[in-house]
Amino acid sequence: MCSPHMSTRSSIQPTPHQEANTLPRLSFFHQSTSLPSLGHSLSTSTLLTHLNTDTDLSQNQPIQQHYAIQVPKTPSIARVSTTNFRNLSSETTRGSNTSSKRFNAPLPTRNSVQGRPYPPHLPLKFSILRPHCPAQDRLAVWKPLQSRRSFSNSPSLIIDCEDSARISTVIEARWDKSTRETYGSGLLTFHSWCDSRNVPELEHCPVSHITLITFIASCSGSYSASALRNMVHGIHAWHTLHGQPWSVVRSELDAVLGGGGKLAPISSKKAPRPPVTVEIIKAVYQKLNLNTPLDAAVYACLTTIFWSTSRVGEFTLPSLKSFDSQLHIKRSNIRQGFDRNNLQVTIFHLPHTKCSPTGEDVYWASQSGVADPNAALNNHLLLNNPSNEEFLFSYSSNSGRHPLTRNCFLTRINNALSSSNLPPIQGHSLRIGSVLEYLLRGIPFDVVKSLGRWSSEAFTKYLREHAIVIAPYIQDSAFQERFLQYTMPPVR
Repeated sequence: MCSPHMSTRSSIQPTPHQEANTLPRLSFFHQSTSLPSLGHSLSTSTLLTHLNTDTDLSQNQPIQQHYAIQVPKTPSIARVSTTNFRNLSSETTRGSNTSSKRFNAPLPTRNSVQGRPYPPHLPLKFSILRPHCPAQDRLAVWKPLQSRRSFSNSPSLIIDCEDSARISTVIEARWDKSTRETYGSGLLTFHSWCDSRNVPELEHCPVSHITLITFIASCSGSYSASALRNMVHGIHAWHTLHGQPWSVVRSELDAVLGGGGKLAPISSKKAPRPPVTVEIIKAVYQKLNLNTPLDAAVYACLTTIFWSTSRVGEFTLPSLKSFDSQLHIKRSNIRQGFDRNNLQVTIFHLPHTKCSPTGEDVYWASQSGVADPNAALNNHLLLNNPSNEEFLFSYSSNSGRHPLTRNCFLTRINNALSSSNLPPIQGHSLRIGSVLEYLLRGIPFDVVKSLGRWSSEAFTKYLREHAIVIAPYIQDSAFQERFLQYTMPPVR
């Protein structure tokens, strides 16, 4: 069960784990975390009622500048759960009419996970509205002072507690865990800044335009352009999830974000990732022993990711115990496909991806030489023989069966590269290298776009050797005519 984060003056200590801190210390935050003694106070019981029943605290109460909550003297109050996920399909609440079975189907419940302490440079004043929880849960668990029903403009439809909770749960399902973690981190930064500037709780949400752009301007110079954008997206998502109005002047916000991006510190700007090439894959091959289970799994995974233009996270796991048969690829997700010319491709169905909760297909064809993904995959399947319902790239060791994790995968590859005096690679380098390899072969841009499953032109940012990729398209007419015969479909 999550415990509310408390001031350093509180007698309740946060959990011993440390939240990853990759952000620089910000000078605009006040280090004092003392509780404000401001105006009208709300009792702890009233706030707990608000969290569990979605009561609107701004109604039937004077509109206060802020509220002060006495820190509980016993840890029992601090450990009160702030989520109340009821069985929303219960017929006792909606009647036993058989037609109601079409409505209010059961929704996922939230697992109780301990949150890590917040970074020291992001102090947060104690508030029952913002209990301590993991970053991925903050969008839903952290509550605004006003409820969704405060802004309901329907004169006839009554939005009760279960309706409001169900709406929020359904909206939250829109964002993947990684997105919710990113948004939750930005939300922590926003509330910490508001506390440092004594912004009243009622003005945290709905946020005013001037408050938002002042916050972004304060962060500029300490964060990267993408971090600033993600903060805004996180605050906007929080408003959307809780049914709060979003009144922001887009033109001025874009201008502030653009200026903040240019003022980003040099340390926040990463150099472009170098692409993995076929030659690098061959160098890895020379240093691996494909007769050992781990190396066989690693090399099969490497060639599959590269030739299918996939992400590393789509064929590896974040941890040894994170395998979920509904989310991750299994041996049973492989099939063969043939076109009308009997050309064969191997198809991998990814049950769940970042851009498609219902899954996507990726594929590759056999290649010549030692970088052939077909030979590598067959070697892995023969040596490790994962079952149909087991994670595809599982391997055997002295301690038993293990799924291939992202860290193990990259570590083994980079060790092989290091022994060849080659620089290490990063996960995204494989996807970048795949785009470059296919473009250098003369494959049209729209085909590469489809292969990598891009819905926009974002993949063009992966181009590294622009001149070499474009070279065939800008030659004299005689060469270009021969080249286009192979790269462009005939005109009918």
